[in-house]
Amino acid sequence: MTLFCKQCDGRRLPKYIQAEKNTLWLCEKCKNFTDINDIIIREQTDEERETVKRKDKEFEESTNFPKANLNRRKGVN
Repeated sequence: MTLFCKQCDGRRLPKYIQAEKNTLWLCEKCKNFTDINDIIIREQTDEERETVKRKDKEFEESTNFPKANLNRRKGVN
């Protein structure tokens, strides 16, 4: 299994599908799901895209990571 799509050379990310109990690889550019043998299974639906966007937005709103304050140390060798 390569990490890059054969069609568009886009990066693939593993996604576990609960209903199918299988891990499929999703291409970021062409939105195709492939299996471990590089066979295109199906395209990502609009409903799945909206679910991912909604979960991402909820995660960003629920996490409050403090901003890192980078300071240069003075007088060090």
